Amino acid sequence: MPENDTAHVSEHQTEDDVVVAARGGPGGATVVCLHGEIDLLSVPALSERLDALTARPRPDLVLDLRPVTFIDCVGLGILCRARNRILARQGRLRLVADSAGFRRLLRTTGLLDVFEVCARPPRPLPVRHGPSWA
Repeated sequence: MPENDTAHVSEHQTEDDVVVAARGGPGGATVVCLHGEIDLLSVPALSERLDALTARPRPDLVLDLRPVTFIDCVGLGILCRARNRILARQGRLRLVADSAGFRRLLRTTGLLDVFEVCARPPRPLPVRHGPSWA
């Protein structure tokens, strides 16, 4: 995902434009796939959605950022806000991003060690079949 540049112009995006899907993931995690541009225009709708997803105790949230094409400082701010809400509720936040540019952006802003960044979404836990107690 490209870093912020001054020539960037964004169209207004709604939550539906940014949030592709939210579904149950492995171990009870909520996986949210984001796409498009996360910037000043898209953040209000995204913020509302993330607030709802982080309101319960011990939220486990995975944000898949691989389809995101652009993120600016406001977008990074909403990721930090979600992280802070999750940590305050003893939860876990993982970012899925395979872009070297995004990792460079996190490193440049001092956020690389703040987030748990994975190249791929977590896999479902294997089903364990124990002894039958019936």
